[in-house]
Amino acid sequence: MSENNEKNQKKENRSEAKETSSEDIKTNKKEVSIEDKLKETEDKLLRSLAEIENQRRRFEKEIKDAFEFGSFNFAKENLAILDNLQRAKIAIRNDKVLKENKDLEKFLENITIIEKDLISIFEKNNIKKIDSIGKKFDPNLHQAMSEIEDEKSEQGTVLQEIQAGYMLGERLLRPVLVAVAKKKTKKTEENKEKKEDK
Repeated sequence: MSENNEKNQKKENRSEAKETSSEDIKTNKKEVSIEDKLKETEDKLLRSLAEIENQRRRFEKEIKDAFEFGSFNFAKENLAILDNLQRAKIAIRNDKVLKENKDLEKFLENITIIEKDLISIFEKNNIKKIDSIGKKFDPNLHQAMSEIEDEKSEQGTVLQEIQAGYMLGERLLRPVLVAVAKKKTKKTEENKEKKEDK
């Protein structure tokens, strides 16, 4: 019987050893998984904090832009008033009937005063006219409407301003519509020669 007891004892010891080793493995897995979970949670937290910081910066930029450029559309619409005043002056000066009117100059002076006031208001609000005549064509500021053949000017130089352009601070409010210089082509010279020959 004692041999049986010994055998049973050995079997129990073996099963206990197996249980102990499986428990150790489980606790190690738990510890590893807890560490992994902790790292994963820490990573998620850092990502969330970074996202919050990015949103904060985005909102600050949007607020800054709203203050600086909130009047962008309003300013753009008001450019039409200035354009119309300038067109009115030209149309009145070129009208044959109005040229004979003795009060024409007083009327034009009043339009000029309104135009200057409007330009002054624009300048106070950081809206400035873009100077372009004689400068190199810049697609960021200019919009080419036509080309003019000119031997005296370098190709791509702005020769004529069709419509004024404006900047609001560092931002383009409206591009300048321009006519740009180009060199005479052989076809143009040949056409001139043909006309002269006739």
